[in-house]
Amino acid sequence: MNQSRFLKNYTFSVLLLSSVFIGACLGFMLKQNAMVLKPFGDIFLNLLFTAVVPLVFFSIASAIAEMSDLHRLGNIMSWMILIFVATGIISASLMVFGVMIYPPVVSGQPLLQLPETVHQTANASQIVRAFTVPDFIHLLSKQNMLALIVFAMLVGLAASLAREDGKPFVNFLVSANKIMMRVIKLIMFYAPIGLGAYFAYLVGTLGPELLGSYLRVVALYYPLAILYFFIGFSIYAFLAAGKKGFKTFWENILTPSLTAWGTGSSLATVPVNLEAADRIGVPKDISRIVIPIGATIHMDGTCLAAILKIALLFSFFGMEFAGVGTIATAIGIALLSGMVMSGIPGGGFLGELLIVSLYGFPMEALPLISMVGTLVDPPATMVNAAGDNVCSMLVARILGGTKWISKGSEL
Repeated sequence: MNQSRFLKNYTFSVLLLSSVFIGACLGFMLKQNAMVLKPFGDIFLNLLFTAVVPLVFFSIASAIAEMSDLHRLGNIMSWMILIFVATGIISASLMVFGVMIYPPVVSGQPLLQLPETVHQTANASQIVRAFTVPDFIHLLSKQNMLALIVFAMLVGLAASLAREDGKPFVNFLVSANKIMMRVIKLIMFYAPIGLGAYFAYLVGTLGPELLGSYLRVVALYYPLAILYFFIGFSIYAFLAAGKKGFKTFWENILTPSLTAWGTGSSLATVPVNLEAADRIGVPKDISRIVIPIGATIHMDGTCLAAILKIALLFSFFGMEFAGVGTIATAIGIALLSGMVMSGIPGGGFLGELLIVSLYGFPMEALPLISMVGTLVDPPATMVNAAGDNVCSMLVARILGGTKWISKGSEL
């Protein structure tokens, strides 16, 4: 029985690990020529992105529509936001400690001059565009995930409030959600090829940069991110459900973690993250809300990276990254930069733009930290995605008590 359980839990993960290892070896050997394998990885990514918009909509809308207890919905949302902020602050504080011990730039002289007059303004219209769109058709784009989530929540709430009249529509939402999960399972048959190809491309193209001038940044970020991933998430899982939570979390999180690392996308990881949450035993009304929303606004890995980027810019411009006010501001901006992320590969550019804008750095500073974002993206996305899963466990612990994990995901 133990052998059968081991094979059930780890066979696919071992297959993914093998494909990742083979892909990395191919990338190392082929170097820049590994670009020819990128289309095979793009196929996997495109299939996931094609499915993720309807999946996010139906998973959130159906979860809310099935709720007869709207008070529970309010509790889930409230605790979710509180836990997202708390874990974001913890991860950002960890990187603050890291840059204090191991500064990203050793040179004592500023490399660039900061303009005497800068404008630190935030564009309110950008916030409006993040949460709403002017036309329904725009909701069908992965670029507008926050707006899609808001709309899905409104549809689910309206269906719940309609009671008897809304039951046929609620049944449709639930059925559609189950079908989309089946679609994801079919797509995942291609995952070993897609992830292997994408790893070959990443190692082949980014390998030279890892040995270049940003080696010190990478040497700081990767160990801290991996430390937070293993130790931080182990603590969170233990707090959520004791030894059983710790064991079950690590039995099921490997596939979402590898998917996140290989694709560089929190959104692409949502389907496998939801499946992992089901196997862990997170109630579906919690996982269907926390994980899709977390893929857009909860970014522990991004908070780690944002502090590193801020400290790097401070060093480049000869500014001192010290003092309670400076550090508190940096942590706040790190949280904001995580929330404006779109969950797609390269989405970190939006967070980097926010950092440059809020601090008033000249636009020449943007390319300096864009390279950092590219180099740390794989572990950052892994931490982002796995963090959504463990946060759903923490919400389940708060709302379901100490024995929630034994009740299964059908609650």
